[in-house]
Amino acid sequence: MTTFYFVRHGQTTANATGLKQGTINDDRTHLTALGHAQATHLADQFDVSNMDALFVSPLDRTQETAAHLHTDLQPQLDKRLLEISYGSWDGQQNADLQAKYPEVFDQTLNDVLPTYTTVASDGESFDQVQARIADFMADVETRYPNGNVVCVTHGFTVKSAALVALQPQDPMSLPEPDNTSVTKIAKSGDHYYLWYYNRFDAQTY
Repeated sequence: MTTFYFVRHGQTTANATGLKQGTINDDRTHLTALGHAQATHLADQFDVSNMDALFVSPLDRTQETAAHLHTDLQPQLDKRLLEISYGSWDGQQNADLQAKYPEVFDQTLNDVLPTYTTVASDGESFDQVQARIADFMADVETRYPNGNVVCVTHGFTVKSAALVALQPQDPMSLPEPDNTSVTKIAKSGDHYYLWYYNRFDAQTY
C-alpha cells in the first residue's frame, strides 16, 4: 500500500484577488506574505521525516511551498500534478466569469461545474484531470510500493485525487481544499482509502 499526502500550495496573489489561476505562472501566482507564513506553519507542524519521496507540481507556487518543508528529499517535478487549466479563462476574475456564465457555476461554492467546458471549450475537463492524477498515483504506487510520499500540488488537483478515490455521483459535493491543507489517500491496487481531507491538525497527520 502506498500512502499519498497531498498538500495544497500557500496563498498566492491570484488567490487573494479572486483570479482563476489555472496553469498561469507569473507574478500574480507567487506566494503572498501570508502564503509563505502558511507554508512555514505547515512545515513546523507536518513531520515529513518518514517520507520516501517528494513530488511537486512544476509551477512556482508549489515549488515555493515545497521549499519550506523540513526535508532533504529532492523534489521530483511532475506535470500530472499541475492545476486544472481553464484555457482562455486562466487569469480572469472568477466573479466576472460567474456573473457572465452563471449556468456553469455552482452558486454555493462559487466554482465551475463540469459543464464549464461548454463555454470555455479550450479548458481541461474534470475527467481529464482525474485521469492524469489516477495515472500519477498508479505510477507512484509501482515505484514506491509500501512507501509514503508527499505531493505538493493544487486545490482542484487534490480534489481530483479524492474524486478518484471516492467516485461520488456529484463531484461538486466535495469542495476544493484550503491552502496548505493536507489530504491523505492510500492506494493498494484498485482500492483507495481516503483517510482525511483538508486537514490542518498536526496531532492527526
